[in-house]
Amino acid sequence: MIDPLDPRELLGLEPDRLPRHIAIIMDGNGRWARQRGWPRIRGHNEGARTVRNVVTHCARLGIDALTLYCFSSENWKRPQDEIDFLMDLYARYLISERSTIMDNNVRFRHIGRREGLPASILDEMDRTIEMSRSNTGLALCLALNYGSRDEIVDAVRRIAEDVRAGRLDPADVDADTISRSLYTADVPDPDLLIRTASEYRVSNFLLWQISYAEIYVTDVHWPDFTEETLNDAIRNFAARDRRFGNVQPAVRECRMAEVE
Repeated sequence: MIDPLDPRELLGLEPDRLPRHIAIIMDGNGRWARQRGWPRIRGHNEGARTVRNVVTHCARLGIDALTLYCFSSENWKRPQDEIDFLMDLYARYLISERSTIMDNNVRFRHIGRREGLPASILDEMDRTIEMSRSNTGLALCLALNYGSRDEIVDAVRRIAEDVRAGRLDPADVDADTISRSLYTADVPDPDLLIRTASEYRVSNFLLWQISYAEIYVTDVHWPDFTEETLNDAIRNFAARDRRFGNVQPAVRECRMAEVE
């Protein structure tokens, strides 16, 4: 079973300073492989090993949710042989990592559109979701065939259907209504968004949910991303002043004194 990590000893942080939800754009598999003269698929294979380590580390730290951007709705434009390899890799991952998921009390889920995914992926995905349904630890969300604009469109359609059926008054539609209609309705919004390989884009990932997320970019390619790289990102997050549109107390007091 899971062997918990004490963030006070490992990170020098109190547990309440950790992000509840970490979202990661896993970038650089292909470049990592090319730098070594290897085919891109070698980078994807190594990246899958990184996923295992990061999932386990987050589970042991007591993180509530981890969302990994695995395959976007735009990735279907890639060469067919690479797509075929990735789909096979995802199916193999779901099978091989079930023991890791169960040993670490992880609750697995998928976000993204099911339409277009191979039946083999859907079968293994549904099996893993059902198997881990009663787990109470880390919520692991794999964003597969995911696009945030698609997600928002799907949410609007659900809301429109409720309005047409008389279950919802248009005047009652607010931000919470939209949040409850998204794929991520039952997990908190990300506190920390990490992107690897020095890319400074959000790439149509969780556009609604990351409104107040802290963004951390590392030059490390995903296959080289380690537990310590994640620890650095968490420490960086904990050192930031998250005001959510407010001002620091000292600044507010100073401004009030000026008015007086």
